[in-house]
Amino acid sequence: MAEVAVIGAGFVGLSCAYWLMRDGHEVTLHDPLGPGEGASYGNAGTFANYACIPVNNPDVFRQLPHFLFSSTSPLRIRWGYVPTLAPWLARFLLSATQRRYEASAQALAALLSRAFDGYREMLDDAAMHAFVRERECLYLYSSAASFEAARASLALRESLGVRFQTLEGDAIRALEPALAPIFARGTLFDGSWYLSDPRGFLQALHASLVRRGLTHVPAAIERIETGRNGVRLVDEAGSATDAQYAVVCAGAHSGSLARQCGDAVPLDTERGYHVRFPDTSNLISRPCGWAERGFYMTPMTGGIRAAGTVELGGFDAPRNRGLLDLITRSAREALPALPQPDSDWLGFRPSLPDGLPVIGTSRNSPHVLYAFGHQHLGVTLGGVTGSVVADLVAGRAAPLDLSPYNPRRF
Repeated sequence: MAEVAVIGAGFVGLSCAYWLMRDGHEVTLHDPLGPGEGASYGNAGTFANYACIPVNNPDVFRQLPHFLFSSTSPLRIRWGYVPTLAPWLARFLLSATQRRYEASAQALAALLSRAFDGYREMLDDAAMHAFVRERECLYLYSSAASFEAARASLALRESLGVRFQTLEGDAIRALEPALAPIFARGTLFDGSWYLSDPRGFLQALHASLVRRGLTHVPAAIERIETGRNGVRLVDEAGSATDAQYAVVCAGAHSGSLARQCGDAVPLDTERGYHVRFPDTSNLISRPCGWAERGFYMTPMTGGIRAAGTVELGGFDAPRNRGLLDLITRSAREALPALPQPDSDWLGFRPSLPDGLPVIGTSRNSPHVLYAFGHQHLGVTLGGVTGSVVADLVAGRAAPLDLSPYNPRRF
């Protein structure tokens, strides 16, 4: 068995630790914060086994004026960040051809078809299963035209194995009567579910792993040095740790570590937001997403969390009050009984221009493995990614073709 360093304590990192320890490896977790304190803290909490449609949809060219200039657009770009973002944007647009879009969708579907297998054993533990709510996710369209425009992507989902029911207005209101009567169509995705508290789930998983021998070093790794038989990690305080393997799953902060290991992965961040409406979780029974506004409302511990939207602007810009206001206004339009929110949040999703994560070994050394770039699917794909990483460390054949996620595909 090997000594393995896992960098990152989100859904992907802790899932890697779980599967590696299941194989008997000695695992040290490196993260300056507690479990689930990064992007994993503030997401919509959905197990989105249906989300095989990447953001690099060819429709982006037609919709670009709306995305850039509409007051209800769920996308914002910080114009001062465009010079830095330009190479990423160029790759994104090149990936938005029909052929590349469909290839990305097929690759996402291949991972998603195995997503629950990555969590099945974890959820045998009552402490983690306590956070699971087995209610399907409902995706809503406020106009028949928007639903018609989505038919092609729904057909692609269906061809890739996604199963769903289509609902009209009366059926939507029967399912979720607190919703305003403004939604013309909806899709209810079979087999989807959600977590009542994503951070609480990860805290329970972390505690279970610590009891089994996981060591957590609360410091950020700043440098990886590769050797013939292993790696050396140097943290922000200058302390060095040796291991036989290192797994980079630090989300949006993974790019600099990958570059040190010979892989210029075009990683950037999608800034995502949420607002919380306290003591409202009884209003809806499941995650309800509003397609045109780009966010979900999820009934979580403490209240409904309205989470979503995308802002391209790097790490340093302040919160975008316009997006927070859009989420707040839209959520209260969809659920008129909502009060004013009591808190808001900004997090950084790791984003790659073709909509696929990076899973594989580094260019410089087979002792460095990557597992990052899951964008909106860290919750859903954390478990299966962890199992694949354990296969790579053990030298086992992966359960699917990993070439679409190769770090050298760019």
